[in-house]
Amino acid sequence: MKKKNEFYLGFCMTPAPATTDLYVRTPEDCYKVCEEQAGYGQEAFTVLCLNTRNRLIAGGIISIGIIDSCLTHAREIFRKAIECQASAVVLCHNHPSSETSPSLEDVKLTRQLVQAGQVIGIKVLDHVIIGKKTDVSKGYLSLRESGVVTFDP
Repeated sequence: MKKKNEFYLGFCMTPAPATTDLYVRTPEDCYKVCEEQAGYGQEAFTVLCLNTRNRLIAGGIISIGIIDSCLTHAREIFRKAIECQASAVVLCHNHPSSETSPSLEDVKLTRQLVQAGQVIGIKVLDHVIIGKKTDVSKGYLSLRESGVVTFDP
């Protein structure tokens, strides 16, 4: 059941309600917005579009793949960000296996998207991999926090 100011991502790229006060400042914030993806049987790649104060202004699933991969390209990632005049994005995708360790492809794609964002002036703040929360796992891994990818020039 949705609470008054909660925003859930659907399969289409819809703007967040103007009255929402949902901010994405930490990987945990991203996880809270995207945690339903933890239960998906195939990979889904999501982009969260943020304004200059990291308020969510739009977001949604960009691509749905198969059990262990998802085809995604920079043009799909940044299309909505450009349309809604986002100043930054946070990338997110799930691993149906619940293992949050990044694959070599995850790292390669993230590096490419960070470079593309630098060219067009939209910051990629983080890429969060979603798994299932357990007693020993918080349910997500931030590529920024883990140091696997450098996000700042």
